[in-house]
Amino acid sequence: MRLHVGCAMWSHGSWFEPQPPAAQRLRRYAEHCTAVEGNTTFYATPSRRTAESWAAQLTPDFRFYAKLPRPVTHDHRLGGGEAELAAFLDAMEPLSPSLHALWVQLPPTFGPGDLGALAAFLPALPAGPGIAVEVRHPAFFEEVEQAKRLVRVLNAAGAEWVTFDTTTLYAAPPRTPAEHEAWGKKPRLPRRTPALGPHPVVRYHGRDDAEATIAGWAPWLDTVAGWLGEGRSPTVFVHTPDNGDALGLARRFHAEVRALVPELEPLPEPEPAQTMTLF
Repeated sequence: MRLHVGCAMWSHGSWFEPQPPAAQRLRRYAEHCTAVEGNTTFYATPSRRTAESWAAQLTPDFRFYAKLPRPVTHDHRLGGGEAELAAFLDAMEPLSPSLHALWVQLPPTFGPGDLGALAAFLPALPAGPGIAVEVRHPAFFEEVEQAKRLVRVLNAAGAEWVTFDTTTLYAAPPRTPAEHEAWGKKPRLPRRTPALGPHPVVRYHGRDDAEATIAGWAPWLDTVAGWLGEGRSPTVFVHTPDNGDALGLARRFHAEVRALVPELEPLPEPEPAQTMTLF
């Protein structure tokens, strides 16, 4: 029984003191968390050598989620970008032992009228890693029939529907510069909790106030515990606007679920870093 937790990055200036060398930061992060969002691949495809260095820092039970490049998902909207996709898949190949899923993050304008492109695109992805799809168009959350259509497309490809829960972020006006910035960038959509497949994915976005973040994730504790009871193995990513507390909060979330499900396998116990004193 495994619950994987992680953050939107594997390097943050406030997480470790002293800061590990760049070539060791993913390994140091993986001592604390068991999954990571590969956001960097969304903005630029790394070299194959870089992917090799990431792979050398991970074990096969770690879950690396690699986001498809922005030109494929946003510029070509899944209707082109074959060269960019091929270059990305080739670069990611050395990471395959830890590459848990390819993450298809779609723009807010990608709506019901684009489902044909998604249905054609997903089966063309390589076998091996799973597929996680994140949509942000309001119709998929507010219109039952459109949600059902999306689910049919995802189920046909064995893909997970990534939930991005920002309800805690938007529960009160922003109070910090990072919260103000997040309010301008993050989607504002209803919380969605149904799971489709064996590996549900949740992105939970809290506040810069750690206690508000903890209070806001309360509905997810029972949901995740329920998934575990059904034999699913979820991944939960914890975000905050500045992400300074995210590493400790991800571990805290795992501990709170484990209090509900004592048979849950514990996280690794690294030597505590100087700044890991939040909890």
